[in-house]
Amino acid sequence: MSELLTAAQMRAVERAAIESGAVTGLELMERASAGVVEAVFEEWPDLEAGAHRAVVLCGPGNNGGDGFVVARLLKGRKWDVEVFLYGDPAKLPPDAMANYERWCELGAVGTLTAETFEERPMPGLCDLVVDALFGTGLSRAVELPLTALSCVPELGQIHRTVAIDFPSGLCSASGRRIGGPVGQVTADLTVAFHRAKPGHAMADGPATCGRLVMKSIGLDRSVAHGSEGTPRPRAGEKPPPRGAVGGCPAKGRTGKL
Repeated sequence: MSELLTAAQMRAVERAAIESGAVTGLELMERASAGVVEAVFEEWPDLEAGAHRAVVLCGPGNNGGDGFVVARLLKGRKWDVEVFLYGDPAKLPPDAMANYERWCELGAVGTLTAETFEERPMPGLCDLVVDALFGTGLSRAVELPLTALSCVPELGQIHRTVAIDFPSGLCSASGRRIGGPVGQVTADLTVAFHRAKPGHAMADGPATCGRLVMKSIGLDRSVAHGSEGTPRPRAGEKPPPRGAVGGCPAKGRTGKL
């Protein structure tokens, strides 16, 4: 595998590109999401023709913003798209909020909680599940039974699962599953951007990510990789909790983001 970047280094690359005026955060989000849709159709050409159904799960940060854009792009292809948000929409970071509002002009946004999985079959019958919950930003377990998203053919399910950046429940620094016994998405396809992260290649990463596809979002390779200290997170992102190592929680630590 080629050069690896940590999540903090990747944020530094993005921030440098934005602060240089070469690109905006919204443009990066649009490029990343277009790359996800492109990767889905490259992996499963049968999904490119005709209308299908997708369930898009969006998280409280910029990964969720990518999810709203993916939902919009699929809707533009005449797909039936159902979108859920984990967290308070009022607390979304600015770029994610902008794309949340754009999606709301096209369709509804359901609330995603542990109770959602009890109240209805999740994801139900669909062709594609999009995991845009946490990406590289997860640092502790969440109270969502994400293993329920796995495809069960015996129930008539045929869906594939694509994760944006990282399958939720996987630590981007170590590749360890930190989602708890049921809080882990196992993806068929993971789409990451610019450079792979350590967790893609380590521990549970390869088995949990499925096929890993890298997509360019136009970031200049000459941008410094954030070696001078720890870069600040993008607006709306939280740093790892105290006691975390490499962005992952101390063993046994749980809770909600």
